[in-house]
Amino acid sequence: MRPDREGTPLTVHHLNQLLLVCSLVLLVAVAAVRISSRSGLPSLLVYLGIGIAIGQDGIGGIQFDNAELTQVIGYAALVVILAEGGLGTKWTEIRPVLPAASALALAGVAVSVGVTATAAHLLTGLDWRQALIIGAVVSSTDAAAVFSVLRKVPLPARVRGTLEAESGFNDAPVVILVVAFSTAGPVEHWYVLVGEILLELAIGAAIGLAAGWLGAWGLRHVALPASGLYPIAVMAIAVTAYAAGALAHGSGFLAVYLASMLLGNAKLPHWPATRGFAEGLGWLAQIGMFVLLGLLVTPHELTDDIVPALVVGLVLTMVARPLSVVVCLTPFRVPWQEQTLMSWAGLRGAVPIILATIPMVQGVQGSERIFNIVFLLVVVYTLVQGPTLPGLARLLRLGDSGAADLGVESAPLERLRGHLLSVTVPAGSRMHGVEVGELRLPAGSAVTLVVRDGTSFVPSPETMLRRGDELLVVATDPVRDAAERRLRAVARGGKLAGWLGTGRSTEGSQAGR
Repeated sequence: MRPDREGTPLTVHHLNQLLLVCSLVLLVAVAAVRISSRSGLPSLLVYLGIGIAIGQDGIGGIQFDNAELTQVIGYAALVVILAEGGLGTKWTEIRPVLPAASALALAGVAVSVGVTATAAHLLTGLDWRQALIIGAVVSSTDAAAVFSVLRKVPLPARVRGTLEAESGFNDAPVVILVVAFSTAGPVEHWYVLVGEILLELAIGAAIGLAAGWLGAWGLRHVALPASGLYPIAVMAIAVTAYAAGALAHGSGFLAVYLASMLLGNAKLPHWPATRGFAEGLGWLAQIGMFVLLGLLVTPHELTDDIVPALVVGLVLTMVARPLSVVVCLTPFRVPWQEQTLMSWAGLRGAVPIILATIPMVQGVQGSERIFNIVFLLVVVYTLVQGPTLPGLARLLRLGDSGAADLGVESAPLERLRGHLLSVTVPAGSRMHGVEVGELRLPAGSAVTLVVRDGTSFVPSPETMLRRGDELLVVATDPVRDAAERRLRAVARGGKLAGWLGTGRSTEGSQAGR
């Protein structure tokens, strides 16, 4: 598949082989998503397994040890993943929890780094520089893991919003810390390092907000000749925010997340197509990144680092993460049940493994061992945390099946100045048993079609809705948001949602989703 000698140019024959292998890997990875969703196994572990299987110790025998290339591709993939996550993040959910999420992303990272690094130094014999690098690397929750796992678990909006915002924010300070600890020479005074982190975050935030606002304004006021150009433009704006932030010596990761979040909440034209395009790119980035990381690791070299990885991971999971959550969220009066769940939901994934390539590229002594420890830690504790998270949510009474969110897709009817909402009634929804007339949708909106058991029909006001029904709701532009809020309120509180007070709290927390 690869050239026989270094420096041989890529030929069409080599390209054909590469395309064949990559397409087969993608097909296997797509099929593996179905397996992982049924078994509860996080998909990232399946993708890592594919990379290991085709690597030098597996059936593929592919030799790959380019840490610098892995880091570059990993950064690019992370930009796409953060953009997709930002586009799907609802401002109404994270606005109330923004201070708490910011505290977790800053002070929480500091607590986690300190506790984990101290344990790594005292319990595994690593020197302080190596211990600090490991502490910083594993203190970042992974955006890909959090977005993919949490959106499958019905959780209160405050918990989901806090965890998603934290995962989007905390990559930035962690990258700065890892680069600082991996740079040759003594680490600067802590207050200088803190100042650099705050300055880079401020620059990244300013550029991200500016790029998102300008991009949303431009896309709303400039009519593009083809609908397929809107998704490309949105992703280009997000990547521009990252590149501009990074080149300005700010946090590019924070810039791309904030810009994408603004774009995702701006009611842009052809939004369903844009969302689907971004989701597809996000899946492609995850698959490519995890498979490449699986290729980079050498399984037979991992055995000596199993015990240190388990020890560091145990301290991180059972001490550092819970302590950072308690320290950061107690002042915000977050209930202990939610703190417990957020302590266990500090999911790690590809981001720590990518960050572990930074000391390898910088030539830090013992960097291979750092990479192996981080890789093993991520695999083992993701395998433990991911599948058990829904059960813990139910145990803490935070994952009730009745809280399952209502699936709503929106397609603009531009010439009619309206929207077509596609609504799926999930299992456990209190919309079951409600008559169409009892939905009490605002004037200017109506249920026009119901699809049940593969059969579609036009409902009457007396038609009773059932679990699994798919509804087509037409709403004019002015009442589109009100219609969606009402549908979500009924799904949560039943036909009496507005009278019993359920609708107000629910609509406020779910608006825009």
